[in-house]
Amino acid sequence: MNKTMTQKNVVAQWAFDARPILGRFHIWLEDVKIEWVKGQVKDELDDSISFADDRSERMLAMTAAVTALGTKLFGRYGEGSGLEKQALNLVKKDADAISAYAMSESLWYLSRTLPENHAIMVCLGEGLMPKAGETAEMGANPLLGFGRVYARPQVAKFLENCVLKLINDPNYHWNDFRRAINKKDVTVWGAAIDTLENTSRFAKGEETGPLTVLHLFDQPLAITDQYEGYIGNLVLPRAVVDTAAQESLLVNFFTPREKVVEAIHLTYPDIQSSNIHVWTLQGDSRTHRIGELWEQWRAAGVHLVDDSWTLPTGMHPFTDSGTYAPTFAVGNWKDESGDTHLFLVDGYAASAEAIQAASLSNILDLDVSLVVLSSKFALQYDKDAAIMKLDPDSTDFADKLRDEIFGEELDETLINTLRENIILARDAGIPLKKRTITADDLIAEKKWQALAVSGYMLPDPYSGAPGVNQINKDTYEVTVRMTTDKGDKRITFALRLMKNQGESRLVFSPLLNRFLKGENFRTRPVKISDSGRIRNELQTLCTDALEHYGEKVELHFTRIPKNTISEEEQVILRDVLTWYKENYPIWFEWLELA
Repeated sequence: MNKTMTQKNVVAQWAFDARPILGRFHIWLEDVKIEWVKGQVKDELDDSISFADDRSERMLAMTAAVTALGTKLFGRYGEGSGLEKQALNLVKKDADAISAYAMSESLWYLSRTLPENHAIMVCLGEGLMPKAGETAEMGANPLLGFGRVYARPQVAKFLENCVLKLINDPNYHWNDFRRAINKKDVTVWGAAIDTLENTSRFAKGEETGPLTVLHLFDQPLAITDQYEGYIGNLVLPRAVVDTAAQESLLVNFFTPREKVVEAIHLTYPDIQSSNIHVWTLQGDSRTHRIGELWEQWRAAGVHLVDDSWTLPTGMHPFTDSGTYAPTFAVGNWKDESGDTHLFLVDGYAASAEAIQAASLSNILDLDVSLVVLSSKFALQYDKDAAIMKLDPDSTDFADKLRDEIFGEELDETLINTLRENIILARDAGIPLKKRTITADDLIAEKKWQALAVSGYMLPDPYSGAPGVNQINKDTYEVTVRMTTDKGDKRITFALRLMKNQGESRLVFSPLLNRFLKGENFRTRPVKISDSGRIRNELQTLCTDALEHYGEKVELHFTRIPKNTISEEEQVILRDVLTWYKENYPIWFEWLELA
């Protein structure tokens, strides 16, 4: 009886704390189950495991759960299977739109419960950069990117003005931003977000992998503009790097992998090289960049993980995408025969994934060595990294590229692209002078804390976490993992949709997407909140097409890629926005149409 009452109290507390998000999406919380991976609090009703209070923690967990649920149900899962590249990309964009919208709305409602001087600011997002199978003209995917602020109105307005200065004022730098928020006594929690990792796998209907990832920091990252690029990463147990250091052996991303294997043998003397399992992205498109790393590992007798291998969870990994989740599996274990095994991650990742993984270092006792790379896959990783050390403003930039790095003539398009890569990273505050970097180099105060939250849409091979699972007609189990240096737990929610599938689809769909799909915007009841929703949705759906001038936002239709929003849909979008401006001019005075 006591156990039953305790469980009822836990569910009631979760429902009470998360009611703004649950109410927004018309969801009823039926049950909560908590499984501790590491650590445990004394009181499930009162204790938190991070710098955030227990209520904020619960709402962050619910944010991940709602995002995973809505994306799985209404993000067109599997509808891209067998489609041509362009059609597949549209399915991916629809999935990203649902996930970004669900998380953004959840964070907005969460922000209304933050202390008055607190804010969540997105410092890194994923979706700007074309991935494998995409081309630049396909445009940015819907995302939550740099500068998105979630806070009470006065705090949000203050921070948004500061962000605009960071982006547009060449004389306003990171230290100016930090002084401004300190003077105002505003606490900014920085966030690195990938609302839908493994989007291609989701769109194609693969059985494992897709998840939503939110990393929250107790301070903003030292980043000053939108940035997405590629970053080399080597993820090892910290014990390997520390043991190697005692033997005067430096282990980082540039260390020959033969020497890394030597360090592993020093740390685990009984391990066989064949029991060292290296997870790395694979495929022909990656050969030029990291094929040499594969050969170094093979020459050392190490096992390169492939899709046929079985993880300790009993599931098969995948190597076509997804560099974040494998980080949780890095470490050693013994098999049934008593033989020691080690799993590690090598290669490269998109910037948000790489930095999210690096911020797990203190939590999971890992060493994560990072290297900034270019957007091109033309060169081996070491030469690629050398490109990003060049001065893009130097008169001999092209000569150095040709003579010192490529060793051949280069066309102007490639030269200009690489110059822009360096300028983009430099202007965003990405450290380029150091040979390798760590998470510390992206966080101003070296004493920092991170809260990692993952919501699983489909089963995760690396942790064994299940995906969204229907348990009856309108109720679904959703698993969320919440990890800090104080504890690591899985939370399984039973969430019941309080509306039918058709109505719930509208609840989870961005307003503009609904209009583009044919909903009549002229007969739909208008609320003042439509103004904020549409502003947020424009920032999410077509951020590259927006220019900010003080409190005004100008939308340039010519900058919206037709593969993102078709010509026909752009006509509808202009009609929608024009109608809102004409009929509700005060609510939409912030919007200008170019």
